[in-house]
Amino acid sequence: MIIGVAVVLVIIIIILIIYNIKISKKIQKYKNMNQKITNLQVVQDFISTIGETSSVDEKIKKINNILIEKYEIKYSTIVVFNGAEYEIKASNVEERHWDSLKALQDVDMFKDSIQTATPKYVTVNSENERLPYQKMEFGRAKSAIFFPLYIDNVYIGYWIIESGTPHDFDNVDTAVLEIIKENIVSVLKTVVHQKTLESIVRTDLFTGLYSEEYLYGEGKKIIDQYTISTICMFKIVNIEEINKNYCRELGNQVIKEISAYVQNSISEDYVFVRYMGPKFVIAFSGVDTEGVAAFINDIKDNIEQMRISLPEANENYTTETNSNKNINMAQQEVTPIINVVLSSYYKGTGLEEVLKKLEEYLDNADKNESDITNI
Repeated sequence: MIIGVAVVLVIIIIILIIYNIKISKKIQKYKNMNQKITNLQVVQDFISTIGETSSVDEKIKKINNILIEKYEIKYSTIVVFNGAEYEIKASNVEERHWDSLKALQDVDMFKDSIQTATPKYVTVNSENERLPYQKMEFGRAKSAIFFPLYIDNVYIGYWIIESGTPHDFDNVDTAVLEIIKENIVSVLKTVVHQKTLESIVRTDLFTGLYSEEYLYGEGKKIIDQYTISTICMFKIVNIEEINKNYCRELGNQVIKEISAYVQNSISEDYVFVRYMGPKFVIAFSGVDTEGVAAFINDIKDNIEQMRISLPEANENYTTETNSNKNINMAQQEVTPIINVVLSSYYKGTGLEEVLKKLEEYLDNADKNESDITNI
């Protein structure tokens, strides 16, 4: 009897053990599934952030905030070497601690991590201790993981996460953190081209207008506030003739006066840049081509009624013509002629492709063409 009961109990225990193992596996499976869903959501958020019209620095800050929120990280800091110095691109740590956070590459315990491209986990055993890299702070962080960041095997900086609890990362899934790190690298690699464009924007010497690169950075932020806009490119088609038959100074004066007239004629909501040489671009944000046509026609008519000459300060300036006769340039007037082409731009599509199409049209048009064309 007792033996029978014991056998039954053993069988029940074995069944319960098997049941618990199955439940444990299911729970782990659901955890892994939830983790994959979270990772997918983070990647989607990253992609959405990259596609936004904000600046590179704003994008990196938003990405850091996504990491903090989705993975419940206490402190997260992204540090990037800009070619001259290390700078904190994003952090939710108080700014008074930034000096130590952006100098971690000089801390001995992290040097090996950088050289071997492997993460470094550091922690303390009690609340009274502090992490070795902390110079003036005691209670903020008690454990941290340091991740060196590389783009195409080139070291570019690091990502460090911190916790206020000792040994808080002992059981963390490092595989997940590696995925996060790679996503950070992917984002930095993607936005580096935008950062380059933002840094090479120049102001044109003669007109005071921004250069073409402005369109792909700050300009695009303005344009992409609307679903549809009209991109207008115009070219001063007789600028070479003016430079050749008169002088380059008079040609420069033509460019100055046309750009000043257009800038004073359009709304501040529109983007106006000197695209290249005698070509200019106006982005009519939020306006379709039909709404632009009449306005552009007036602009064109007024430009082609201008009589442009050099300022009086140059009244004694003379040049020799092809007929070997000296002429006073201050007494010479020229009339500019422009060729205009318009196209619609839709938010989320390639602005550079639209501009390329407009430029190709103007460059391949007949030299005598002076129209307003919608393509």
